[in-house]
Amino acid sequence: MDHNILVVDDEPIIRDMIKEAFSEEPYGLLTAGSAREALGILAKESVDVVISDEKMPGMQGSEFLALVRKKYPDTIRIILTGHANLKTAIKAINEGEIYRFFTKPCNMVDLAITIRQALQYKELKEESHRLQRKVTEQSAIIEDIEKKYPGITRVKRNTDGAVIIDDTETKNWQTLVKELDD
Repeated sequence: MDHNILVVDDEPIIRDMIKEAFSEEPYGLLTAGSAREALGILAKESVDVVISDEKMPGMQGSEFLALVRKKYPDTIRIILTGHANLKTAIKAINEGEIYRFFTKPCNMVDLAITIRQALQYKELKEESHRLQRKVTEQSAIIEDIEKKYPGITRVKRNTDGAVIIDDTETKNWQTLVKELDD
């Protein structure tokens, strides 16, 4: 399994219900009965999505998700609450930068779809970061080549847009290719 989901709820029946509903899903499902227990799991396991109840003894879900955001910023955060109000929602959004807000009882199909979307979103962000690093590396290489061979990266075009090739530039290019091969 490539992904782990962590469900944090002080009610065992809710944890068991979610565990049962997602038993056939292609990801690992971890559970915790408190924010403290969840933080212990996060310290040991790689977790992609955290689903947390809001009303829990010891620490509110929005406070817990704010900590998760700070310590594990790449982990997607979802809040699940039976006591929805505007203040709770605003706090969760502002402090925990949550991905979605669900009220109990929630539709398990909607939750499953949201988890899949969250995992896709996370993968897209990771791919975007990888591509940004690659572009930065390639830009540095091009910059070094341009310093060594000024003008080599510029393309001259005629009025029709066709590329104009100058013999001097071709010789510079051949020299560069030779050096790179050696």
